[in-house]
Amino acid sequence: MLLLIGLGNPEQKYAKNRHNIGFMAIDAIAEAYSFGSFKSKHHGLVAEGQINGEKTLLLKPTTYMNKSGISVADAVNFYKLTSQQIVVFYDELDLPSGKLRMRTGGGLAGHNGLRSINAHMGADFRRARLGIGHPGDKAKVSGHVLGDFSKQDQQWLEPLLTALTRHLDYLVKGEDATYQTRVIEDMKAAVPELEADETQTNKDAE
Repeated sequence: MLLLIGLGNPEQKYAKNRHNIGFMAIDAIAEAYSFGSFKSKHHGLVAEGQINGEKTLLLKPTTYMNKSGISVADAVNFYKLTSQQIVVFYDELDLPSGKLRMRTGGGLAGHNGLRSINAHMGADFRRARLGIGHPGDKAKVSGHVLGDFSKQDQQWLEPLLTALTRHLDYLVKGEDATYQTRVIEDMKAAVPELEADETQTNKDAE
């Protein structure tokens, strides 16, 4: 079994926020693989389905971002999952817009959702870091993260969500590096201008 988790905030007013790209990824996966409807469970919304023959659960915590760990830990403990069976999709300020980087464990990078998960079950889980870019000024971070994706962002957002779903079979097999490579290749082909625009990057934690 695989548990794919998207981080975000549950109210409709947050739906299009950059901070909710994790929810968007999970919704895209649910649609692409014809998952069942989302149901209230484990302090979140859960959908069941299969990816490449593997039973897979999708989880969107409804506890708000800074309490995501309550929902995640409840699901993980209920299904008795290991850290390798968990993948968390979330927004990453320190990656340029439209980038994906996979990693297991590591720091929390000031992300409240990760901090909450760490507090409830530790940090040794698989992560799909989805770049939303940095506004360039710490004072603007909150407005950037809780702001809606712009029209310009749509040029890379939809191709990214499509690429994330297209290569999930590698994620299911635990081949995170290959998954990352395939998504990057898709993005290079779909949005080549992203390769020339690295100005938003403060650092790449890889």
